[in-house]
Amino acid sequence: MQLAPYLFFDGTCEEALEFYAHVLGGKISEINRFADSPMCDKMPPEHRDRIMHATFVAPGITLMASDGSDGQGEMRRASLSIATADGIEGARIFAALASGGTVTMPYVKQFWGASFGMLVDRYGIRWMVHAG
Repeated sequence: MQLAPYLFFDGTCEEALEFYAHVLGGKISEINRFADSPMCDKMPPEHRDRIMHATFVAPGITLMASDGSDGQGEMRRASLSIATADGIEGARIFAALASGGTVTMPYVKQFWGASFGMLVDRYGIRWMVHAG
């Protein structure tokens, strides 16, 4: 069994996954566009090149994503948590994900001995980065 978070974007799915590939050292392993689906004729022409479904993989990470809607609007009840044993790598990942986003808790050494921080990236995805 494997858990794979499913992320929803509004037209920036491919751009976001390319950004995560750069930051996390992964790749987009699968892309299906609305233009290639039976729903193509029902889509506005400007949405046909959007991502219907994509899979992103990196060491220890699998994410699925779409430019479609999860029907939940702005409800945000989850964050992605990424952990590394190396504090320097954690700082690099945190800074890269925070670029163009909003830091909600700075990445600093915490009372429990690890470094930890939280942010919302430029695509609206909430992240927790933990190293130690």
